[in-house]
Order: sequence, then C-alpha cells, then structure tokens
Amino acid sequence: MSNIISTIAKQTFKAAFSNKATLALTILLGLSLCMATYVGWQNFKTQQSQRLHYKELVREQWLAKPDKHPHRMAHYGYLAFREKHELSFFDFGIESFAGVSIFLEAHKQNTVNFSEAGFANGMLRFGEISVAMVLQLLVPLLIFFLGYNSISAERESGTLKILLCQNVSWKQLLWGKTLGIIGVCLSIFIPLILLTILLWASLSHWHISTDSGMRLLLLVLSYTIYFFVIAAITVLVSAFARSSKSALITLLACWIGFMVIMPRITQAVGVKIHPSPAKIAFADAIDTDISKQGDSHNPNDSHYAAIKDSLLNAYRVDDVKKLPFNYGGYIMAEGEKITSEIYSKHQKELNKTFEKQNSLTTAAGFLNLYLSIKNISMALTASDFKTFVDFQNQAEAYRYSLAQKMNKLQIDKISNIAPGEAEKPLAISRTNWAQQPDFNYRFDQLNVIMGKELLAISALICWLLAAILMLQYANRWIKTIS
Repeated sequence: MSNIISTIAKQTFKAAFSNKATLALTILLGLSLCMATYVGWQNFKTQQSQRLHYKELVREQWLAKPDKHPHRMAHYGYLAFREKHELSFFDFGIESFAGVSIFLEAHKQNTVNFSEAGFANGMLRFGEISVAMVLQLLVPLLIFFLGYNSISAERESGTLKILLCQNVSWKQLLWGKTLGIIGVCLSIFIPLILLTILLWASLSHWHISTDSGMRLLLLVLSYTIYFFVIAAITVLVSAFARSSKSALITLLACWIGFMVIMPRITQAVGVKIHPSPAKIAFADAIDTDISKQGDSHNPNDSHYAAIKDSLLNAYRVDDVKKLPFNYGGYIMAEGEKITSEIYSKHQKELNKTFEKQNSLTTAAGFLNLYLSIKNISMALTASDFKTFVDFQNQAEAYRYSLAQKMNKLQIDKISNIAPGEAEKPLAISRTNWAQQPDFNYRFDQLNVIMGKELLAISALICWLLAAILMLQYANRWIKTIS
C-alpha cells in the first residue's frame, strides 16, 4: 500500500472518530453487538442444557424398561433431540423455527416438533437480535453513514480538485477512503471476534476441534469481505454522486431494496415457481402409496399372504408356528422396510422442492451481497435448512435401525407358539435394550459444507473481485462526471 493511500486511510479514520455523531453511533453499535453476543450466549446455554437434560432422561427411561416383547419396545419408541452447534449463538438462522426433537417409532415417521417459535410470544415475528443480524443489517448502515460523503463532500467543498492536482490519483483516493472506513468497522469487529472466540471456547468446554476452528476462521473472513465490499460500494456511490444528499438517498434505497425487500421477493418467487404440498396432502400421498403395498398388521392382506405362502413352501411346513423363526417379526421387518422406503421417497421429493425454492435465493446472491453472506453465515454456524434436513435424515436412519433391531430380536428370540407350549418366551431381557446405542447427531465436516455452499461462496468471491476492479479502474468513468 502506497504512502498516499495509507495517509488518506488514516485521515478518514481520524475524521470519523472526531465526529461526535459518528462516535456515538459506533459506541451504540458496539453495545448492540455486545448485547447480541450475550443474548446468543444465554440462548445457547439455556436451550442446549434443556435438550441435553431431556436427552439423558429419555436414555434413562429407555434403559429402565422391564423385560417385555421387543415389538412393544419398537412402539414405545425413542425421542431424538437436535443439538445446537457451539457457533449457533453467533447466527440463529432458522434455529427458532425448526423443531428440536422427533419421536421415533415403528411403522411411522413423525415430523420434527417443539420449535422455539411455537412457544414464543408474538414478539418473535419482529425478529431476534443476534450477532449476525447486527453485522449483516446494522453495520452496513454505519458504513453508509461514514462514507456517503467521503468523496462527494470533497467535491462540494472544492477540495477534490486540489487533491487531484497534488498527484493524488482517483485509485489512491478510492482505496484510501475505503480502507479508512474498513478501519472504523474493524475497530468494532476485532473486539467482537475476541469475545466470540472466548464464548465459543467456553461453550465448547475448552475442547476446540479443528473443524470448529476453521468454521470460525472462515466466518471472520467472510464478514471481513462483506464489510470491505460494502465500504467500496459506499465510496464508489459517493464518487459518482453529484451531491452528498443524493449519495445518501441512493445508499439508503439500496439498503431497503437489497436487505428488506429483495430477500422476501426471492423467497416468494421460489415458492411460487416450486410450490410444496400441504402437510395433509403430503401425509395422504404417503398413506395412499402404503395402502397399495398392503398392511403388515392384516393377516389377510394379499401382499403379505403371498409372503406367508412362499415361506411355508420354502420351509416345507403347513403352519407359521412351525417356522424356525418368529413369523410375526419377519412380517414386521418386511413391512418396516416397505413403509420406510415409501416415506423416504416422499420426504426426499419434498426436500428437493424446498432446495429448489432456496436455490433461487442462493443464486440471487450474485445480485445481492446480503443474501450470499446470510447463506454462508448460517451454514458455518450450522443453523441453516440443510443442517435441519441432515438431522431429519440421521434421525430417520436411527429410527429404521431401531425398528429393525427390535424386529430381529422378535424373529430370533420370541416364540411362534402359545405360552406353555413354547421353547422361547414371549418377552426378552431388558439387557437387550442397552445394546441399542443412544442417538447422537453429527454435524457435517467443513469440507462437506463448502461443497454444499459453493454457489454462495462463489457469489461472495465475485462481489469481492468486482469491488476490487471497480476501485482499480473506476477513474475511467468518474473523470467524465467530475
């Protein structure tokens, strides 16, 4: 960086803090960030402790169940909880609107329930204060206030021509003003980063994984790029504007358009282009497909009657009681396999519809910087829709494994014959329940997240390159209006 750029940046930085209004806004924003950090930290501790408490309680109750028929245990079910990532206190994302637990039972796939929004009062509709919200929405307003007259005021006062006559090039002026504004932002952002690292380490019980460390590093880098691009746009608007007033109006109009209106429009358009079925219609479609395959609980069902006949022929017996395994368990396992495949098929189609709706918002990140940083921030803090879907998939895999394990226990350890005549009992030891591991959700590794968010990351990089190119070569167009 040349001495001229450095000098302009320092002067811009000093001028910002010499202005009492700017100093007051900066302090106010800093306090807002501190409050958002504290709220996020408390939110994480409260919700995570509740989920872990009930998770342990569910496990204790499962292990405490007495000797009984394994199919009864399959219907007793299991309650799976979605744990929070330690960085989710930074960005709430869809956390408050996504369910936190799901009841897992045989033959049935339930939805994720008990979202925070379901128990919150009407204030939640106005949004939640989080660190990400302040950084994404309020810091740009501070940057606009700092930079809207950075060059237009020089033009209005007549000092711009003097600067340009003193061997100061447009490129040096633009870069110097931009870096000066970035310096002001980082004076707030750097203490916040240190506080975030401290809280994050505390929430991780000081056991910091490499993956989480890389997530935080990329989060800081992404927001730094975001601030730089916003600052560059602000300075460029000021350079092109005829007056400070028109520059401020333009920037505020951009803030309203890109950060308030456009996100809602893109989501609404996505829903319109790729409509999703109503919950009742979705459930009805699943029930219709299952009914076509038959009912495993109905002994006269044609599909399962055919299975019965094939088993009798294969083992050369005339009664299912003479089979060397429990016939009921075998049928239950077959029915579970069929219903799970049908449910998974419908759920995947529904998730693809949601992904198509969201893909429009992600693609719009090339036109709207706010959308790209929002998607990246939620992904890195594991508070995005894709993480929620991944939890659903892991929970369903656990449910299927649990149901089939109970069916296998019934097949191997439960008699076909009535009590008193059986070699095997109609109930098995409770020690079998302990063999079923607890449900533990596993977050995606960073390399997987990077692959899923490649479009959003590409959009952010494109904005960065565009800002650099404009700062480098904008003088060709600015000269024509000076």
